[in-house]
Amino acid sequence: MRRFAATAATLALAGALLAGCTGDGPDGALDDFLAGWRANDLSKVGFVSAAGGKLASADVQAQLKELTGELVNAKMTVTKTGEPKTTGDDATHPIKLEWKLPGDVTWSYDSTVRLTKRNTDGWSVIWEPALVQSDLVAGDKVRLVRVPATRASVLDAAGQPIVTAREVVTIGVVPQNITDLAKLQKDLTTALARVGVTVDMADLATRVKASDPGAFVDVVTLRRPDYLKIRNEVRPLKGTQFQEAKRDLAPTRAFARALLGTADQATRDDIDENPQKIVQGDVVGHGGLQEKYDATLRGTTGLSVVVSRPTSESDDTPKDTEIFTAKPVAGKPIKTTIDVKTQLAADQALASIKQPSSLVAVKISDGAVLAVANGPDGGTVDTALTGQVPPGSTFKAVSAYGLLQRKAVTANATVACPAKATVAGREFKNADGEVLGNVPFHVDFAKSCNTAFVALAPKLGADGLQKAATDLGLGGKWDLGVETFSGKVSPAATPTELAAATFGQGATAVSPLAMASATAAIARGQFKQPKLVLDPAPAAPAADGPKLDEAAVTPLRQMMREVVTAGTGTALKSTPGGPVHGKTGTAEFSEETEDTHSWFIGYQGDIAFAVMVQKGGAGSEAAVPAVDRFLRALAK
Repeated sequence: MRRFAATAATLALAGALLAGCTGDGPDGALDDFLAGWRANDLSKVGFVSAAGGKLASADVQAQLKELTGELVNAKMTVTKTGEPKTTGDDATHPIKLEWKLPGDVTWSYDSTVRLTKRNTDGWSVIWEPALVQSDLVAGDKVRLVRVPATRASVLDAAGQPIVTAREVVTIGVVPQNITDLAKLQKDLTTALARVGVTVDMADLATRVKASDPGAFVDVVTLRRPDYLKIRNEVRPLKGTQFQEAKRDLAPTRAFARALLGTADQATRDDIDENPQKIVQGDVVGHGGLQEKYDATLRGTTGLSVVVSRPTSESDDTPKDTEIFTAKPVAGKPIKTTIDVKTQLAADQALASIKQPSSLVAVKISDGAVLAVANGPDGGTVDTALTGQVPPGSTFKAVSAYGLLQRKAVTANATVACPAKATVAGREFKNADGEVLGNVPFHVDFAKSCNTAFVALAPKLGADGLQKAATDLGLGGKWDLGVETFSGKVSPAATPTELAAATFGQGATAVSPLAMASATAAIARGQFKQPKLVLDPAPAAPAADGPKLDEAAVTPLRQMMREVVTAGTGTALKSTPGGPVHGKTGTAEFSEETEDTHSWFIGYQGDIAFAVMVQKGGAGSEAAVPAVDRFLRALAK
């Protein structure tokens, strides 16, 4: 529990309180009192103490301010209830108080105002702490104590928490034990590099100098498995010290990091944006699912109204008594489709790639997203789901489906593959000037001949390109419970743009998720929107698409298999786990550079996937090896 920090004194009772005469009769006196309380002006109300002595308004004001303590920021309403009870010169009247406390908590209760008539002064309100709340006495002070709710977990496909308490070891240094700080820093840097950890120690010397000689100055916190790998190197270093603990962590540092986000201590921005719900020390989601579903995961903070009362004159330590509690409501977990084994394999596949990269894996049978990986080190931007980049020759799978569906070509029809092709004055060429000559269309596809697709573009047409993409789900309105990009297909309004779009260039843009989903549709024979967040269920998922044309999709699958057996993806021919079908892609993304993104889309068994490596060169250069690592990890 943490104390709620109050700021400005705004309690309605804090106005000027001046002793004086009241209205006629106890009921009139009470009306004056309540009206003055609401208006923060009690100048028309007379007060006496419980012992009968007259009270100055300043004294009442001081007592109220001290008594109500941290209720000063709360909005209070007070109303009469029932009828007054009068016995001679004494009267009582029930009232109801309602406080609007931080976090939308309402505290309401009944109280009683006592009044008395004193000679010519008329009726006066008897001031006593019990008027504000029946448990209060002189010397009390009210505090608000927050009771944090238990933060819920993001669950995997098996319903198990992805983030759980895991053992960690914090490596630190003790200033008085250091003999050579520069050497210590160098040795620690070398050891940490062995487990892929880089720590900026530029300020370590300053921190050491500013710390007490026997203080523990932390350097880095490692998961225990990583620590054990370098234990024998770091333990002997002069000046080091180690602290063991547990922290809520995902299975690995990189594990779906951009998708999950993190749950960390609230920042000043968090507090400023939600001053009634978040205070310093709260845990708040930052990025990914943790941020999007923060309110659901965080739950509702509880709040207690506590009375602090000194136990005796000789012991001024306050004794806290709880007089009201709104119990916290634990957060609700977020259920996802992420499969731990598949995600670990995806992260491992990208681990050795230095440039930004992404891998999405989708279960063909039901569309469940099994893995969302971004590199390096898990990434901070979820390019796998939201990236908008040209698909390059992976899009030939889409346009090939359209061509086969329109019967503009058959898999065995001869389609020439010259080194270059010109459309309306614009020259298109193949990678490395490749020339296949007059070959069957399935060979053009397997070898990824651009000029063959340029020649076929007029037969596909802009409408045919759009229909094929739509049938495979690209460009649709998806709802997975998290931000995604389903693709944007070029309008192909000119002959040159149509030619470029047919092999994945031009204005077409996709995300790795979009291409993994299109691949799953080819393997399945129908588009089904991918699903990622299961609970809470997304409000408006896309409907299933029509059944794909079997006469078109069957040869397309065979052509995608040929890519691996005899085309640009032969490095996957011996990959364990069953036959791999796929399509490589090399995507140009700027006229100002010759760099290209490396792509591969494919499927094996019940898993469809898409890999994209930014500035990775040809599809076979970076994406295909990543796929091989992914599938080999899955096969173990």
